[in-house]
Amino acid sequence: MNTFRLWGIGTLFLILLGSALTVIFCKYHSRLLFMELQQQESALDQYEVEWGQMQLELTMLTEHNRIEQFAVENLKLIIPLREKTIYLKPAN
Repeated sequence: MNTFRLWGIGTLFLILLGSALTVIFCKYHSRLLFMELQQQESALDQYEVEWGQMQLELTMLTEHNRIEQFAVENLKLIIPLREKTIYLKPAN
């Protein structure tokens, strides 16, 4: 009878120890996942800032006066005279 009691207590102790180790492992794993989540959120914030900067740059580069200035200075294009402009009407 005493032997069964010792086996029972030993078994319960091993189950308790295994459970405690499992809790420790799960807590450690959840901390690692949380740290990775924080890093990913930080990277996302950085990408959002970079995206905003690119949107501003795109807006600046596509302004009509900037395009016209580039065409005149670099491509040596000129605005045609009003008399030289031909307007086409679409056929009905």
